[in-house]
Amino acid sequence: MNLTPEQLAIINSTGNLKINAVAGSGKTTTIIEYAKARPKESKILYLAFNKSVKLEAVKKFKDKGLDNVKVETAHSLAYKHIVFKHNYKVKPRDYKTNEITELLNLQGNEEKHTEYVIANHINKFISYFCNSDKQKVQDLNYLDIVSDIKAKIFVKSFYHYIESQTRTLLGKMDSGEIEVTHGFYLKKFQLSNPKLNYDYILFDEGQDASPAMLDIFFKQQATKVIVGDTYQQIYGWRYAVNSLEKADYATFNLTTSFRFSQDIANLAMEVLKLKSHLGEHNPVTITGKGETKTHKTKGVLARTNLGLLVKAIEYVTEKKKVKHIYFEGNINSYTYADEGASLYDVLHLYNKKHHLIRDKLIKAMKDLEELEDYIEKTEDVQLGMMVELVKDYGNEIHDIIKAIKEKHVGDDEKEKAEMVFSTVHRCKGLEYDAVQLANDFITEEKLLEYIKDNKNEGRDNSKLNEEINLLYVAITRTRNSIHIPETLMPLEFPKSSQIHIMKVTKEEENKEPENYSKPTYSTKYVKEPTGTIEKAYSVNKIREKHKDAYKPWTDKLDEELTELYCENETVKDMALHFGRTKGAIYSRIKKLDLENLYE
Repeated sequence: MNLTPEQLAIINSTGNLKINAVAGSGKTTTIIEYAKARPKESKILYLAFNKSVKLEAVKKFKDKGLDNVKVETAHSLAYKHIVFKHNYKVKPRDYKTNEITELLNLQGNEEKHTEYVIANHINKFISYFCNSDKQKVQDLNYLDIVSDIKAKIFVKSFYHYIESQTRTLLGKMDSGEIEVTHGFYLKKFQLSNPKLNYDYILFDEGQDASPAMLDIFFKQQATKVIVGDTYQQIYGWRYAVNSLEKADYATFNLTTSFRFSQDIANLAMEVLKLKSHLGEHNPVTITGKGETKTHKTKGVLARTNLGLLVKAIEYVTEKKKVKHIYFEGNINSYTYADEGASLYDVLHLYNKKHHLIRDKLIKAMKDLEELEDYIEKTEDVQLGMMVELVKDYGNEIHDIIKAIKEKHVGDDEKEKAEMVFSTVHRCKGLEYDAVQLANDFITEEKLLEYIKDNKNEGRDNSKLNEEINLLYVAITRTRNSIHIPETLMPLEFPKSSQIHIMKVTKEEENKEPENYSKPTYSTKYVKEPTGTIEKAYSVNKIREKHKDAYKPWTDKLDEELTELYCENETVKDMALHFGRTKGAIYSRIKKLDLENLYE
């Protein structure tokens, strides 16, 4: 194996060190070689970011005969030290809003669903505390992570109640009265000040570590190595902090990527230059030495679940001959919010079919207006995304999702997929021969507009930095070529055979995310400088945007639709042409059986 001078410098180093490794630079290979160069009697702990990375690392270390390396995640370590010791029962996922409401018997006021809003904030406060390095809930100010004006006003009104009930719920978990969450037992592990008996601790993906995880790592007596990519920090919404900046260790760099060519490396560096708009930016040099020429694996990547689902809908409705697609992660997760409410629950609320709604929170809402009020007060952006999708496709969602699932292959048949769909968060660490980006990432134009609108207000540059990181991570997933919307391209960037620029319609430009204070959504719930929120789902709004949306179809219109369909016009373009929603176009195509008649 031919190692680069940068890799050799790391392998031959001594003492604590941090490694800043650009995408595709062989950091895992470097870490393995570092472990091989240590004395065989050394006890080495490798901390992986998640379970899938852990399983892959176990195999790689075993293949190299490194039996002295123990591979764990922070959670697996905490589980062994805390859950077994206290005989806790672990809840598979965090508590839902309605569960917290019932467990704490929360009381609201005369306003509708106040208890649910309080429960939502308790859930977030618990997550904030469990990911922090603080000793007590009172050491944190929950208002620091609430950005929406209406939500902030609500939290201020109920702050003491929210804080006391947060402590009460944590106390119930601590006593074993209720199941503990994964965040809780990791927090308890951190608070126990554990001593890990290892000579070396290697911490991978350090840029996305939580303060609680870092506190455990920094306090160990072992020689410590932390590795990551400053520009791949994309988990700030989980309260991750960039440990590479916090670790006062000798610094080493891995700047040569073996994944992609210099053209892609240049594009990645140009995107990172956007950070210069936010203040001082130290440019990074990336050398691209990838030589892959194949296009076997293809991926569509989006910033958000909604952006990805829209691309998948367009793909299956327009690529009629495609037989197999694949979604990274569980495909059902793309139609569910974190707390369990499904896209179908929102659709049933839209149709006023309460008897079909399964989720208790959604069922408690009288209509979409009440749901919107809840979304405003809690910043529950995933529900906001679902409302947006229901607005665009209406009752055609059932058939569209069914069509997507019929073409979806299982994990063991992923290689059959003609296209893989993933959000950037789910494909972290993965790579594809060719990548196509959805148009829901930050653009330079939108970044400058946001900075201009917020120049006299406090803005969170860390969130904006993370938005740029998301685009960087998406671009650097490719081994060969990338198809990128023209709005995402840096100005005057030179043409390249590996970089294909996609034209963007005016409608798509208008759908770009305008609020970058939260990195997890892109919807019509857009916070304006005044802090107001646009109500985007109403029938009146649809009628304004699609003036002919509810006019009956005539024989002449059907003939015109058939002609456009046979000319392979996209559903999106046909919707614009007829002034109707994409769902209405899809429904009419199905009604006329055009897919079968003109296959």
